[in-house]
Amino acid sequence: MGMAGKPVVGIIGGSGVYDLEGLTDKQWRTVDTPWGRPSDQLLFASLDGAPVVFLPRHGRGHPLSPSGINYRANIDALKRSGVTEIVSVSAVGSLREDLPPGRFLLVDQYIDRTFAREKSFFGNGCVAHVSVAHPVCGRLGRHLLQAAAESGIDMVAGGTYLAMEGPQFSTLAESKLYRAWGCDVIGMTNMPEAKLAREAELCYASVAMVTDYDCWHPEHDHVTVEQIVKVLLSNADKARGLVRAVVPLLQARDAACGQGCHTALDHALITAPDQRDPLLVGKLDAVAGRVLAK
Repeated sequence: MGMAGKPVVGIIGGSGVYDLEGLTDKQWRTVDTPWGRPSDQLLFASLDGAPVVFLPRHGRGHPLSPSGINYRANIDALKRSGVTEIVSVSAVGSLREDLPPGRFLLVDQYIDRTFAREKSFFGNGCVAHVSVAHPVCGRLGRHLLQAAAESGIDMVAGGTYLAMEGPQFSTLAESKLYRAWGCDVIGMTNMPEAKLAREAELCYASVAMVTDYDCWHPEHDHVTVEQIVKVLLSNADKARGLVRAVVPLLQARDAACGQGCHTALDHALITAPDQRDPLLVGKLDAVAGRVLAK
């Protein structure tokens, strides 16, 4: 599906997100990629006539840790499946007193502290540099805010997501440091997901769902598992409502994204055509085929 054609929304999230009422024509399909296996099969479906594709980020049943996710395979599989815009939904800890459990935040910036993950489709033999100064799509963000308002969801517009490697949570010193840096939420999965989406010329927006305060909070240790589970269930219910509301809004696009998400590779390729590694170029067929074919 061409980027200027009918939008196809991809949703990356947990099991609660894709268990939507109103989904029709549901079919789980295996999508092979040159980068290995995605986290799971992809769920292809329709929502009120609009095509949607769901990908469980950690796999159904959560077998994959944040560091064990094949982010390149996930993004490639979505692009290969015709997805043109991605809505990421993920659980986070709060680094702000005024972002309590149950609140949603629309991420607009990241600080990437991950270190054990493959972060680019490109490399020796085909070098490319894309801009991630503004790593999320403002157009998707505006539609998500509208959908949240229509659904009665309390969502904060804009904030910085600190991406940590995990799987352990922060030390108290780290948590205080990230607050001093001005970060708003902390999580383990949005990087390199957002960077790879930009390289794949996909619009990307992230909804961070607060489950608890990070360990900086003096009352954090008093939170019980029962309370966290209650928040998780409530967040999943709100996330389903948000997806239901935003998918129709995203169908209005009739041209490539005005922010440039769909043309991010126009001036990114550095390696001369006669110096490109044919094996790497072959793996980039879905991600960068638009510019490599020129």
